[in-house]
Amino acid sequence: MVEVQVMKGRRGGGRAARVAARAAALPEEIRPIRPGMEGGTLKVLSEAQVVEIHDSALEALATIGLADAPQSGIDAMVAVGAVLGDDGRLRFARDVVEAALSQSARNITLAARDPKHDLELFGSKVHYGTAGAAVNIVDVATNSYRHCTAQDLHDAARITQAMDNVHFFQRPMVCRDIENNLEMDLNTIYGAVAGTTKHIGTSFSDPSHVAPCMELIHMLAGGEAAWRARPFISNSNCFVVPPMKFATESCETMELCIRAGMPVLLLSAGMAGATAPSTIAGAIMQATAECLAGLVYVNAIAPGHPAVFGTWPFGLDLRTGAMSVGSGEQALLSAGCAQMHRFYGLPGGAAGGASDAKMPDMQAGWEQMCSNVMGGLSGLNMVYEAAGMHASLLGFCLESLILSDDLIGQAMRCVRGIEVNEDTLALDQMAEVCLGGSGHYLGTDKTLALMQSDFVYPALGNRMSPKEWEEAEKPDLLANATARKEAILAEGACQVDAALDRAVRERYRIYFD
Repeated sequence: MVEVQVMKGRRGGGRAARVAARAAALPEEIRPIRPGMEGGTLKVLSEAQVVEIHDSALEALATIGLADAPQSGIDAMVAVGAVLGDDGRLRFARDVVEAALSQSARNITLAARDPKHDLELFGSKVHYGTAGAAVNIVDVATNSYRHCTAQDLHDAARITQAMDNVHFFQRPMVCRDIENNLEMDLNTIYGAVAGTTKHIGTSFSDPSHVAPCMELIHMLAGGEAAWRARPFISNSNCFVVPPMKFATESCETMELCIRAGMPVLLLSAGMAGATAPSTIAGAIMQATAECLAGLVYVNAIAPGHPAVFGTWPFGLDLRTGAMSVGSGEQALLSAGCAQMHRFYGLPGGAAGGASDAKMPDMQAGWEQMCSNVMGGLSGLNMVYEAAGMHASLLGFCLESLILSDDLIGQAMRCVRGIEVNEDTLALDQMAEVCLGGSGHYLGTDKTLALMQSDFVYPALGNRMSPKEWEEAEKPDLLANATARKEAILAEGACQVDAALDRAVRERYRIYFD
């Protein structure tokens, strides 16, 4: 028998205090969303299909293999059982791959300079962040594009620091105002570190740049021992040139990063229909095979070294040959890759949240949300390019990075899913409201108690009625994002202390303020 309770009258007064309390930052334990929430409820592949992709990848490695490994990589992989054919291709029998899988790091944590931003990569824990190598910045004020600069990259890092739902900062653009490639790599690292205390991903233009960049990194970490204890930067490494070739110089860079104690992202970025099979299953299979070869490589150099299984197959518009990163096919590619990562029990990442739209418009919104939601629901540990990326990876937008904080917040609420238990079914609340109460749930103690812990509210998204919108002088979403950008950049403090910042600028040519 249900106990009947009469709903209490609404309390008077204290509204301003309650509004202020709701506007304040929530304690971690009652936040409705947070980094590392468990996804994995979406399965676009059946278990049998996952196994079929795995078996086909193993067959490809055993019969086709990969070409163009550097001699150091050939020596290391042959030493663990790979076979170098007369055609120069390395082939990997099933037992060689299985041995590498057994050695691979699984429950890894990507450290941040601030430990509260550490990324736990295991199971179906989901994290969203930036990535890419955009050559242009989107200028929303003039509806145009211009070359990216070191200042733009630093500003993107500073904005990321202020975004609750952008969990890591992998270099999203190339500093085109720096002609010297070593100086560009150094400025990329320092621009990111000075802008954010979250985990950082970067690339190196040449293997010879790893050593001088590690000197800067040790300086920023407080010494080599401190760096090795908490490596807060990972190497995004395109170690293959699809289809099924090692990228010789990138592999040399990867070896140096491994020996320097830097986690690596094994990034296979084939384009379905061009450098990967045109079918979704075939593109996933090839990326899986290439990354399995990468695991053999990494564990041959340093067994158990932290590596992210970076299957990044991209979609292609076969009518024009243009990338279609905002397509439904792209969302399926990344979701299928997430299932392969979970099949192996490996930390993994794929692309999601990028758009083919040139500006942060309606097209950008639907494209970014589609793959961000599907990637999260599929349990991708790392959803790369989830914020700010436009024009099929050619343009990065600071306003879009800010808008993506709202977008990813809603995606993460989808990842959280639906809790069904005695409390959430709310039968007692129903009785209270329906039997002697007001007949509605507005203002009840239960509703008020859950309004912050169960619901995600947009910071910039507008839920006003048309009348309220008119009275507020018709606030514009993009204009508000620009204002938020300017406020962050006006307030954002350098994330490196002043003495260290001076020391870095005395030693290196730094291209941003």
